[in-house]
Amino acid sequence: MRILVVEDNDMIRTTLVKYLEDEFFVVDTTGTGEKASFLARTNEYDAIVLDNMLPDKDGSVVCKEIRSFGNMVPILILSALSNTNEKIKLLELGADDYLTKPFLLKEVKARINALLRRPRVIASDVRTVGRLTIDNSTHKVLIGSKDVYLTRKEFTLLQYLVRNMETVVSRGMIMEHVWNTEVDPFSNTIEAHIFNLRKKLGSVAKVIIHTIPGRGYRIAEQV
Repeated sequence: MRILVVEDNDMIRTTLVKYLEDEFFVVDTTGTGEKASFLARTNEYDAIVLDNMLPDKDGSVVCKEIRSFGNMVPILILSALSNTNEKIKLLELGADDYLTKPFLLKEVKARINALLRRPRVIASDVRTVGRLTIDNSTHKVLIGSKDVYLTRKEFTLLQYLVRNMETVVSRGMIMEHVWNTEVDPFSNTIEAHIFNLRKKLGSVAKVIIHTIPGRGYRIAEQV
């Protein structure tokens, strides 16, 4: 899952980004509202964590701008303001949830996951494809009852393919959701990770991971 974290406090931003990356999220980050609006318009995120009090424009303005472009990405507001009127204003402008500072990192993760469990994303933490089982809560992958070790990026790639099961996902779509803005889009990193996934999943990969020439990749139980 690819998350945008918008927070101007360096310590909070660094801590939150590291925690989310350790929890297998792909994270882009910025400390300004202007850059946040730009990133939200030019990238596809699964969720945005947005600080309400930014140096150039507050969260309500950023939230309104994001929604004005028809972008319905889930938005979690972080704010030092706890008054009810402020919460109502942000929610009416299109925010999906509101968390008051100081907060626990585990609660941020729990609220993000709650937003991601809405029908437009994943309804279950555990998905199965043939003999393959992917547990999104524990980040475990099983072939039958046997554990398969995947790196964080390999797991995120497999998770994204399974989430879009039976759909052909292009190279650009994979780059949008599994890698952040620092990766060279013209590199062969996607192909290398697909190769490693197939190698680790062995005969299972031959059945479920399909290359669609000129279009991308697809997870399916049958060709």
